[in-house]
Amino acid sequence: MRALAMFVTFICTLIFTVIGALLFSFSFDVFTLQNLTEFLRYIYQFEDINLIIGGTGLFLAIASIFTAQICLGKLQREKTIAFSNPDGEVTVSLTAIEDFVRRLSTSIVEIKDLRSNVIAGKKGIEINVRVSLWADANIPETTSAVQDIIKTRIQEILGIEDPIVVRVHVGKIVPKAERKRPKKKESDEETPPFRGSIEYGKEG
Repeated sequence: MRALAMFVTFICTLIFTVIGALLFSFSFDVFTLQNLTEFLRYIYQFEDINLIIGGTGLFLAIASIFTAQICLGKLQREKTIAFSNPDGEVTVSLTAIEDFVRRLSTSIVEIKDLRSNVIAGKKGIEINVRVSLWADANIPETTSAVQDIIKTRIQEILGIEDPIVVRVHVGKIVPKAERKRPKKKESDEETPPFRGSIEYGKEG
């Protein structure tokens, strides 16, 4: 299967290379329309040329469909992590893992914001984390804690032994002033109710 995929990829690459070279030649008059016409006339002199051209076209159509299926299948596999249980295969969306990593960051008070990108490959899981830290955070200690927590919790929930690499990029350091939450405004004191008596018809 892999050899067939490599062969189809090679054929498609060759075809696109030839088409690109022809377009380049046409643009600089290296290969003119007259040359193309003469070449086609030469080709049509051979017997069964229609069968050959038709077979080539059919092969290219099948190869294109096959290549598209390979690419779509590979893309789908890259978006999930799959493992086998006794009762069947289980897949976990990488988006779900990214959301889980974001929620883990709420336990670290030095982090203002965290975003992650999870990549699953044959060599294991790679998690790229971009964080915004408060200015009072110790960057080496905080980033080490982030890596340790993410790696430990992901291994626990997935139950896998594949290597997990956590890369942390500090994209922003936020001043302490922005960390303070504005105090709630106290409500205005209510005007005490009128407790006196009103006398009607009394002249001043």
